[in-house]
Amino acid sequence: MQTDELNWAILIRLQENARYSFAKIGREIGLSSPAVAERVKKMEDAGIIKGYKTQISYHQTGYQLKAIITLRAFMGRLKPFLEKVKEFKEVINCYRITGNENIIMEVVLRNQAHLEEFIDKLITYGETKTHIVLSQVVAFAPIDKNTTKLS
Repeated sequence: MQTDELNWAILIRLQENARYSFAKIGREIGLSSPAVAERVKKMEDAGIIKGYKTQISYHQTGYQLKAIITLRAFMGRLKPFLEKVKEFKEVINCYRITGNENIIMEVVLRNQAHLEEFIDKLITYGETKTHIVLSQVVAFAPIDKNTTKLS
């Protein structure tokens, strides 16, 4: 499916707030509400729009620490880890990467003791490196709002 300027304009607004009405988006980009709805449906069907998510303040839910943890898997332990990581409720994002490490995870934890407990689970699969997140600099920025293309 071709992503034209109007589709990019719709995507930009949905990234700003996925709860914007089709009428609001249409007013901003010069389309009718049904035309916006049709374009959104086509982008969903084509897999361009993969879903809608709620942004959670983990801090407000009692998870005081956010960390980025890399894992360099021991020989023969990567595949078992790839299955097990799906069960860890602390992991909010996990990627298989190139380089010296095999995995990079974004995790949320209640406190330092919870972090230690979580690392103890990980070390059976490989060597870890932990980085505590101090603040978030960019929440999302895949689309440049001044243009209708990817940055």
